[in-house]
Amino acid sequence: MRDVTFRYRTGQGVEDIAFQLDPGEFLGVVGPNSAGKSTLLRLLSKVVPPARGRILVAGRDLAATSRLQLARQVAVVPQEFQVAFPFRVAEVVLMGRFPHTAGGPWAGPRDQAVARDALEATDLAALAGRRLDELSGGERQLVSIARALAQEAPILLLDEPTAHLDLRHQVTVLDVLLAHHRRVQGVTILISHDLNLAAEHCDRILLLAGGRIRALGRPEEVITPGHLEAAYGCPVAVAADPVSGRPRVQGVLGRRESNTVTS
Repeated sequence: MRDVTFRYRTGQGVEDIAFQLDPGEFLGVVGPNSAGKSTLLRLLSKVVPPARGRILVAGRDLAATSRLQLARQVAVVPQEFQVAFPFRVAEVVLMGRFPHTAGGPWAGPRDQAVARDALEATDLAALAGRRLDELSGGERQLVSIARALAQEAPILLLDEPTAHLDLRHQVTVLDVLLAHHRRVQGVTILISHDLNLAAEHCDRILLLAGGRIRALGRPEEVITPGHLEAAYGCPVAVAADPVSGRPRVQGVLGRRESNTVTS
């Protein structure tokens, strides 16, 4: 992204966003509500165009890229996965193959094989024949991820993929996404309210607040009391995880505690 600015009619949006990611990089995007996180994802997936600046994918300007071409490069896992009709799980996952089959035969042998692999990777093979409206929220989120995996796009955009999931499904979703990222060595961008999840798994963290980048760097450079208090407006306690050594937010401090720590 090169100095990208976009504003909604309400005035909210993002301003002067600039960063670059290399193949194999896992970026976490964090920040308070209305910081511009979802707007960033909408810009990267060409849902909205920038008012100013440029977005390049593999050196190609997003403005000159058709949606079909973009779908071969970028897959999105939305926070809430909705399908208007009661398709079966296998049918929804197979939809991820459309960018590769448009204009040609639909769902050939390779497409079927890729969809089966995605179902197995997400532990959904046993549910392949079930209707989507019969599944739990966690199972539907896994279907969304399986469809994105079947898309075979080198760039994966994740909007709060573990939101509203129980602990078991959170672990399953994270394991699947991290295994995919390591295998493909593409680019993964994770938007999350969970600072500890982002700090533990991401190579770099982009901290947004008020539509601007407030910090960008390794987790230990960004997840600090100073950066977080400036972005979120409250003092926090941060310590190194005893196992991984990554920064971990331990909690929000009261003003008296904050003064004690500072002194």
